[in-house]
Amino acid sequence: MRFPIWLLAILPPLFWAGNMVLARALHAEIPPLALAFWRWLLALLVLLPFAAAPLRAQWRLALPHWPILTLLALLSISGYNTFVYLGLQDTTATNGALLTSTMPVLILGFSFLLLRQGVTARQGLGILLSLLGVLVIVTQGEPSRFADLAFNRGDLWILVGALSWALYSVCLRWRPSGLDPLALLAILIAIGLVPLLPLYLWDLAQGHRFALNPVNLSAIGYVAVFPSVVAYMVWNLAVARMGPNRTGQFIHLIPVFGALLAMLLLGERLALFHGVGVVLIVLGIWFVTFYRADAR
Repeated sequence: MRFPIWLLAILPPLFWAGNMVLARALHAEIPPLALAFWRWLLALLVLLPFAAAPLRAQWRLALPHWPILTLLALLSISGYNTFVYLGLQDTTATNGALLTSTMPVLILGFSFLLLRQGVTARQGLGILLSLLGVLVIVTQGEPSRFADLAFNRGDLWILVGALSWALYSVCLRWRPSGLDPLALLAILIAIGLVPLLPLYLWDLAQGHRFALNPVNLSAIGYVAVFPSVVAYMVWNLAVARMGPNRTGQFIHLIPVFGALLAMLLLGERLALFHGVGVVLIVLGIWFVTFYRADAR
């Protein structure tokens, strides 16, 4: 059964929201570099049994494209998540959601600079509606709260991560044509682990370790499978089918899912402003992804 690609594109924001909730909840338990390294190492081990056959069949296809594959790996595997984990050591979930939601706008900017893709009036309206929905959620429906948001070093790390992910999404345009998605993801993870290993070993030398208890191990297992293997495969497919600009708008769902997960897992209650924000975000995604003006 083939699901509509827009329906599949909802999954990465859901899994990434769970990733952020876990990373923030356990920021004092698992060091960020440890979480990044073990996440991707375990993800590679999970993926290899399925990717082994296409890797053997297509390694000659991938080899000439090592420069773009290395860039994609550094931006996504080595960079984005590590930057987010570092940021969540010092910033709040509210600031993290706000800064993460800048990625669709950054994707549009990189698309214009690198691909010369302009923004239509419809896309602009959709972006504004989605951003407004995000602001409603992070300010709890009170615009005066926006002036009270304080930004710190953690916010800068998350902004760097947003830039890294936006550039990755646009540069997927130059991935090797015909390369199997499983092979592509396995190659990116393997390359991305190369710079993470010495960073993790350095972090260990500084005495940053974590306890091998069921909670920490379960968290690493979750981030290795769902936000990593499943989400990346679906995201890459969505970008290939819908383009970076349209797919990027689904990132606005991260604070929506974050609020829902906080309610389910942390016992937080949903309020009217959550509903208003969700409606604005969904309406914005509809304008960018589905709506077509009548040409007659």
